[in-house]
Amino acid sequence: MKKYLITSREFYTDTPAVFRSVLHEQLSEHLPDFALYRDKSNPNYEIQAEHFVEVCSQFESVKSIIHRNIKLAKKLNAYGVHLTSSQFDDIKNAKDEGLKVFTSTHSLEDLQKVSRLGADFATYSPIFKSPNKGEPKGLEDLKNVLEKTEIKIFALGGIVTEEQVKQIEKTDVFGFASIRYFY
Repeated sequence: MKKYLITSREFYTDTPAVFRSVLHEQLSEHLPDFALYRDKSNPNYEIQAEHFVEVCSQFESVKSIIHRNIKLAKKLNAYGVHLTSSQFDDIKNAKDEGLKVFTSTHSLEDLQKVSRLGADFATYSPIFKSPNKGEPKGLEDLKNVLEKTEIKIFALGGIVTEEQVKQIEKTDVFGFASIRYFY
């Protein structure tokens, strides 16, 4: 099962030296397959994204993903871009730029739509209770959507323990994504 680490200012800060150190430490400890730079409020987002891609490049197995910004992902030579559920219309543009496309989804309809539009991966959330993310979908719902779509899905939302990872693994999902599990 693939691992998808998501950064958060809460844990990684927006101070470049601290950010680089914490990120390197977490990548070394967890060796995720994918890592997403996500910080919605950093005024120096582009500079920090550059640090992020550079640190990820120190790990052969870690593929760097930039949140929302197709042009920046392309400029930094990131592996891909993670588009929000309001950016489905940008999937083709990202693909045209040669990026792998990750999308945020919250329903079977979303999953089927992004699959038709050519996205490579989707997060599906929230699986477990997660702060400010609404009612959890649960493992049965995850199993149900896995049977009805072809896109590679990462379970997301409230995944903080090894026990939860083991439960998710039993669903045969492509992978799991988390902020708190990796910190």
